[in-house]
Amino acid sequence: MFYLRETYRLHPDNESKYSELFKEYYFPVHIKSGARLIGSWVTEQGDEFMIIWEYSSYEEYEKIEQRLTRDKMYAQMKKQFQKAAKDFLVKRTDTLNSLGAFMPAKHNVSVSGYITNENGETLLVKTYWRADTWELPGGGVDDGETLDRALCREILEETGIEVKLFGITGIYSNGNTISIVFLGEARGGKLTTSNETKEVQFVNLNHANVSHYIKRGKFIPRVLDAMNGKFAPYEAFKIRPYELIERLEGN
Repeated sequence: MFYLRETYRLHPDNESKYSELFKEYYFPVHIKSGARLIGSWVTEQGDEFMIIWEYSSYEEYEKIEQRLTRDKMYAQMKKQFQKAAKDFLVKRTDTLNSLGAFMPAKHNVSVSGYITNENGETLLVKTYWRADTWELPGGGVDDGETLDRALCREILEETGIEVKLFGITGIYSNGNTISIVFLGEARGGKLTTSNETKEVQFVNLNHANVSHYIKRGKFIPRVLDAMNGKFAPYEAFKIRPYELIERLEGN
């Protein structure tokens, strides 16, 4: 593993402003480009801010840095950082080597949706960092967020489309990432791109032409499974006390 540590010496009176800057721009653009955030810390005095990122290798780090420079959000982030540059007293970057794995393995969870419109067309997106292929819309699940709400939020942010979900069509394990695909319908909104998506559209997708749009092999089975129209029940609930939040019955 390759670890990158960034340390910022700050003016303590403006610590809250810096925190918002990192939360709104810096973290999202790095995470969606593939970097894994180990954690971020600020001293009790509010005068030093530290971030640690994890990469599988230095080569992966270089690839992610290349993706960053092509991202629209990255340009916005640079402008905001330039405005605040006078307040950063010191920035230091160094690399760290792991002495061993002492924490239990963790999985990342992502959700995506096979969403159709009234014409039976399928909603597909093309992102900036995977511009070689179309794919189902979706993304990561935030802490404390249920899978269905995460997916509805991601699809709305990426495509401008509001959706209703029916159930799960498949669960896929890829390294330390678990991907869950839902079946759903478009119920409103207007197609629009975002900081993550360079193209969005409804496509007349079928078994014969799926490989024309979906160019990455790991995505094709997810689309074909969803295309069969079978979906399993899904339930989200809170505990202490138990409270059912959402249940999709399946078919």
